[in-house]
Amino acid sequence: MKLRIAVLMGGTSSERDVSLASGIRITEALRARGHDVVAVDTVSGSLSPAEEQKLLAGGVVKTIPPDTKSLVRMNAAMQGTLRTLPQADVLFLALHGGQGEDGTLQALLDLTGVPYTGSGHLASALAMDKDLSKHLFRAAGVPTADWLMAPVTVEQVDATLRFPVIVKPSKQGSTVGLSVVKAAAELQPAIEAAFEHDDEVMVERFIAGRELTVGVLGGQTLPVGEIIAKHEIYDYECKYTPGMAVEEFPAKLSAEQTKAVQHYAALAFDALKLRGYARIDFRMGTDGTFYCLEANTLPGMTQTSLIPQAAAAAGITFPELCDRIVQLALERRGGK
Repeated sequence: MKLRIAVLMGGTSSERDVSLASGIRITEALRARGHDVVAVDTVSGSLSPAEEQKLLAGGVVKTIPPDTKSLVRMNAAMQGTLRTLPQADVLFLALHGGQGEDGTLQALLDLTGVPYTGSGHLASALAMDKDLSKHLFRAAGVPTADWLMAPVTVEQVDATLRFPVIVKPSKQGSTVGLSVVKAAAELQPAIEAAFEHDDEVMVERFIAGRELTVGVLGGQTLPVGEIIAKHEIYDYECKYTPGMAVEEFPAKLSAEQTKAVQHYAALAFDALKLRGYARIDFRMGTDGTFYCLEANTLPGMTQTSLIPQAAAAAGITFPELCDRIVQLALERRGGK
């Protein structure tokens, strides 16, 4: 069935560039499936054919995220665009981070009655808040690394977590504002840097080991992936720069390990009341223990992103993946 679909992308979060790269790929994929698709930058409005071609030409995602001052300037423009969204049968949310992924936009869209992709407003808010997520993970039996919320002292961190630790904004994605802190003197500067991106900052025990990810599509787990990054952690540059990381799908795990991490991913998905699709990230410690890091309710769909690679490993093409996500949105609104 041919649908009128509006793909919302861009936004005013630090992941704006990633969102534009995701959105234009989704737009092309849905057109390949025969749908009538309009691409909408939530800051500037519907994209012209020339603007779409510029995005398709590449180079959208830089090695560093946009600066916070420019994003603040864009925010006022976005309010006007959202009030004049084009008519559509379904909205495909290709927004990452900020108000596009934290439940704010989802709550607004619930009032319009138009189906949209991904999770609802409550689940989106829970997943974006890493502190709340970790509490819910533990309540559901999903292991996660110990953590503290800033402000914290060096003595508290050393006694509770021990160095090294991860310092990161509690409500950001794509490792924006994240630091690996190996020594006491580095702690406060890292916390201050993270506070530039969020009003809450998490200090988490660093888990040495392997980086794993599990996609969930329509309640079914996809093949497990492993990320081997050129840097110590899978940071912004490694995520979005071709050649800076090797992603293996399926990951080289035993059948028992694969089953275990997929089980934890499904538990995490349900614990946060997620819907449609999501990506659940893990670290596998050197002792083989899995630790859930976070859930991404609108994961990246760029050329280097993980959900498309996981789907491909399951025999699902990118256009088919996008179409399935649309159908899941329609089914949810239809009460199926």
